Amino acid sequence: MNPHLTGIIGLVVLIIMLFSRMPVGFVMALLGFLGFSYIVNFSAALNLVAKDVYTIFSSYSLTVIPLFVLMGQIAFHAGISRKLYDSAYKFLGHMPGGLAMATVGACAGFAAICGSTNATAATMATVALPEMKRYNYQDILSTGVVSAGGSLGILIPPSVIFIVYGIMVEESIGKLFAAGILPGILLAFLFMVTIALWTKINPKLGPKGPPVSFREKILSLSGLVETLILFVLVMGGLFVGFFTPTEAGAIGAGGSILLALIRRQLTWKGFVQSLFETTRISCMVMVIVAGATIFGHFLAVTRIPFDLARWTASLPLPPYAIIGFIVLVYLIGGCFIDALALIMLTVPIFYPVVKQLGYNPIWFGVIIVLVTQMGVISPPVGVNVYVVNGVAKDVPLEVIFKGALPFLATLVVGTAILIAFPQISLFIPSFMK
Repeated sequence: MNPHLTGIIGLVVLIIMLFSRMPVGFVMALLGFLGFSYIVNFSAALNLVAKDVYTIFSSYSLTVIPLFVLMGQIAFHAGISRKLYDSAYKFLGHMPGGLAMATVGACAGFAAICGSTNATAATMATVALPEMKRYNYQDILSTGVVSAGGSLGILIPPSVIFIVYGIMVEESIGKLFAAGILPGILLAFLFMVTIALWTKINPKLGPKGPPVSFREKILSLSGLVETLILFVLVMGGLFVGFFTPTEAGAIGAGGSILLALIRRQLTWKGFVQSLFETTRISCMVMVIVAGATIFGHFLAVTRIPFDLARWTASLPLPPYAIIGFIVLVYLIGGCFIDALALIMLTVPIFYPVVKQLGYNPIWFGVIIVLVTQMGVISPPVGVNVYVVNGVAKDVPLEVIFKGALPFLATLVVGTAILIAFPQISLFIPSFMK
């Protein structure tokens, strides 16, 4: 059996096993080991697994992941997310669909101190869904907006996806973080426009909330203080070059603990739970990265990534059409494969093509995150939908997916805007060294 056929069989088996809900990191590691053993030899495959696992788990660069995850977990258990939501509600709750818009605003704020789409969706589902139910919001809007708003957790910095992508392609993580700021704001605005249009068509989806005085609105801004301090501390330090991304993660995590202690908002139980969730999420990410690395080495010896990249670049199409084709691959792949696993598998294939076409790697990183956002709310594997369903157990899964569809269309529009106007994502990084 030639290497190409072996690689294709490996990819097909991978997709089948992912449908069986087996842990994606272990599946990729196992198939990568077996495939490498078949093409090269068993002894080389054993050495490959030992080397890749040791390299990933001893990587200094990847220590930034648990640090940013810890910052988000501490912020959640200290009640910062609820303050963000309350503040957003005071300004937007009186409008049709205002609570849903407030949820988007709170998701954007929490994303600035979290870095995980799953954590943002779970946090805001816990905070926002009971409030929207209390004001008679229909489930299709409330659950859909939390699923989609949670996806901002991987676009607005800090972002685990940006970290992994930056390490893979050896680009500045600080510049990638900066590149996500304006697209994140743009996307949050487009989500709010979607809610306004949807509730205009059907006002029963999101009734108006009670009006709030100007004084109450101003007083509610105090709930933004902790988020602003952490965001300015982390992103400001990265922007001016005071510290590296890993140091920024440590300062952000330490800063969130310090703020929570000063305000006396963090219980011992909450702190222990934060450590537990940080360990669980970080281990999950590291296992996926290690498994994808092993599987990637198997694909490398099949020559599929290199031949596919060469074929894609040689297509008689303009560069925009090729980028559109790549986005389509991510959109379809995101429906079936975990977001992080998809990136680990496909970036080695498409990154050389993007470089060859003359596109900016920082901009391409933002595009990848956007199409990854589509994947986390797309059926049948949209992980954010399952996260929200875990909180809103009384809402059928198909209702949440239907609620997420308008926002999926919004993500497509947002991606098209950033493809047409790459300056939006490159404006802030252009000021960095």
